[in-house]
Amino acid sequence: MAEPHYSIKGFRKFFSLKLKGTGEPEKDETGKAASPKFQDFHIVVAALIAAITFQACVNPPGGVWQDDESDKDREAGRAVYASLERAFYVFLAFNTLAFSTSMYLLIYLTLGYPFFFEVVIAMASMAITYGASIFAITPDDFRVSRSLLSIAAAPVIVRAVILIYQYVAWEKKEAARMVGSSK
Repeated sequence: MAEPHYSIKGFRKFFSLKLKGTGEPEKDETGKAASPKFQDFHIVVAALIAAITFQACVNPPGGVWQDDESDKDREAGRAVYASLERAFYVFLAFNTLAFSTSMYLLIYLTLGYPFFFEVVIAMASMAITYGASIFAITPDDFRVSRSLLSIAAAPVIVRAVILIYQYVAWEKKEAARMVGSSK
């Protein structure tokens, strides 16, 4: 049996086949090919999740303090919920994970659509606004930037690992096919 040949060129070929949708069609849990309506459904759901999580960041549970009260450790514009540090951190972490996952899905699902570049610009702007909102509503002594950035990157990292695994399996299949065709 021939050994698979892993290379950047091979990965680009694999990735372009994956993007073009050539090869095996995507399948649902029953084994049937997924329909374009199914993709449209995912776009709507991902957009809804992005909108809800964005709104939850801009207007956090409990709202924001309306006035400064130094004796009560309040600062206008900061989240009321931030006074419960652990609970607020859990809220921010999971809200950020849902937001970044939905944004990633929207980019992935709209790849190849008309105006894709404009969609990416709009989503990048929304992500920057989301980050700015987090920094605006969290108290100055509340350090979350590094952990929230790593949480936001998790969907992309997980997808990259899955893609690499699929590429390795594809290369092995290609090597076996080459051996089979040379006989």
